[in-house]
Amino acid sequence: MFLLITVLLFGFASAQKVVQLSYCSLAENNLRMDCKYALPAESPEPFCKYTQGERLLDTTDPDEEQHAPYKNRAKARIFPGNVCRLLFKNLPKGKSNFTCNIRLGDSAAATKTSVVEKSKLPARHGHCSLQLCTSCYFTCKKTREAVILLKC
Repeated sequence: MFLLITVLLFGFASAQKVVQLSYCSLAENNLRMDCKYALPAESPEPFCKYTQGERLLDTTDPDEEQHAPYKNRAKARIFPGNVCRLLFKNLPKGKSNFTCNIRLGDSAAATKTSVVEKSKLPARHGHCSLQLCTSCYFTCKKTREAVILLKC
């Protein structure tokens, strides 16, 4: 009986999963990162946070406090379709690690880390409102008819 309870508790605790972490440039120094996650059926909304090492960029958990230097630079929000989105202003030069953490209640967080290299993000061209960020990088070209996404 103890083994069965342990298996069930472990299964539920590890049931949330980060499926994909993708990012794109919204402007020269601004980053959008989407963290797609999977949850067990009928789960409550999870808490989502983005970190860089021990520094908390932002979170949806009201019990955690955002690291002060990021209060005006980082914003994390949960969107329909199990997506936690980070908008990050003033991306520094070089490489930066971003970790998405998804947590249900008191269970252990599911995490995924991605390294973003600013010099490899495409420059923004024209007006672009990306509906979808993927792990491929996209840049936009504005025409009279529409905004066209061009694969880099």
